[in-house]
This record gives sequence, structure tokens and C-alpha cells, in this order.
Amino acid sequence: MEDKKPRYKRVLLKISGEALAGEKKTGIDFEVMERVCRSIKKCVDLGVEIGVVVGGGNFWRGVKDGGGLIERTRADHMGMMATVMNCLAMADVLEHIGVDVRVQTAIEIRAVAEPYIRLRAMRHLAKGRVVIFGCGTGNPYFSTDTAAVLRAAEIGAEVILLAKNVDGVYSADPKVDANAVKYDAISYDDILAKHLAVMDSTATSLSMDNKIPVILFALEDPENIVRAVMGEKIGTIVQ
Repeated sequence: MEDKKPRYKRVLLKISGEALAGEKKTGIDFEVMERVCRSIKKCVDLGVEIGVVVGGGNFWRGVKDGGGLIERTRADHMGMMATVMNCLAMADVLEHIGVDVRVQTAIEIRAVAEPYIRLRAMRHLAKGRVVIFGCGTGNPYFSTDTAAVLRAAEIGAEVILLAKNVDGVYSADPKVDANAVKYDAISYDDILAKHLAVMDSTATSLSMDNKIPVILFALEDPENIVRAVMGEKIGTIVQ
């Protein structure tokens, strides 16, 4: 693989917060975090420019965790704060292994991160720095998947790498339906028509409208990040 060149020059990596919790299910499993960061470093060393959007579901799942007692907008704002904790943890681990990194947040928290400014983010990427985007889009009612597509479009990413707890797109939930079939490739139209659980419909439509392919794969083996960047066939490609 050392002789091969990466297929993609600039990518947006979306990592779910739940995936960073590992078997603990909540909080951060730093062994998982380190493996993820080492895979990101391999991509950087190959010359790939990487933007990262991290979810916050390992700390707070918005209105789902509110038990019906918290108003949606406030619950979403709490979720945005949860993403910042993941961003700072990831930045610290990346720095420890020698990766230059910047955190930018959609809501200004200048004491701990830069505000999100598109041109500044693109300059960081061009200089070989990993840019981690926090606080989602900065607006309630929008998921971090939608934030990932938005940032991918803004920075001109060639592909969105969607690292989740599942190894691809299935015709049904494989945990429930033993006959569920995994797709190697599928169109956006089919995702929307069949109501398949890849991203929410807002994120899927935004990605389709901007013609950004999505590769969904399991983060269980973080080396999948490198494999996806190199163009190996893993998970499911949506385009």
C-alpha cells in the first residue's frame, strides 16, 4: 500500500460520538480514540487533507435524553456542547502523536477553540493541519450528519467518510432482520425512497444536491479510514 497514492486529496470524516465510547457506551474510550487518531495520522502522512466532524451522542443525545422535559432547542444546544468535548479530546490525542490540529466551532467559544471561518479552515487544511469542526451547524434541529455534509461542501471535500457502528447500508436492520442484505453501492434516490438508515433525510438531500459521495463503514476497525482514503472497497458507497 506504501506505493499507492490516495484516491482522495481532501476528505471530510464524520465520526459518531457513540463510536468513540467503545464498549463503555458512554463517555470516551481513549484506546478507541487513539486508534482512530493514529489512522487519521496515516492519512495525513499520505498527504490527505482531513476535516473531521464529531457527534456528541456519547455524552448527550438531545431530546432523546431529555425525557420529554427539555425543550428541543435547548436540548440541541446541549448536544452541541457535547461535540466540543469530543473535539477537544480528539485534538489532544492527535497533538500527542504529532499531528498539527485546529478546532473550530460553529458557536463561538474563543477560550477553547477558533470560531468557524471557512477560508481559515481551508488554509489550515492546505498547510496539512487536521481541522475538527464542533457544535454541528450551530443551529438546533440539524444533526451532526447534516453538519458533516455542509462542511464537506464548504471546504470542497471530494468524499464524506461516514464512520459509524455499522459496516455498511443494509436493506433492513441486520440486528433485527436476519435476511437483511448489505449494499456495496446504492444511489441517493434509493436511500430516500426506501427510508434506509444512513443519514437523516436533510443530510442525504444536501449531499445529493451537491453531488458529494458518501462512504459508510464501521469504525470498529479504524484502519478502515485509511482503506477508504486509498480507494479500497469497504462498507457502502452512496452516490
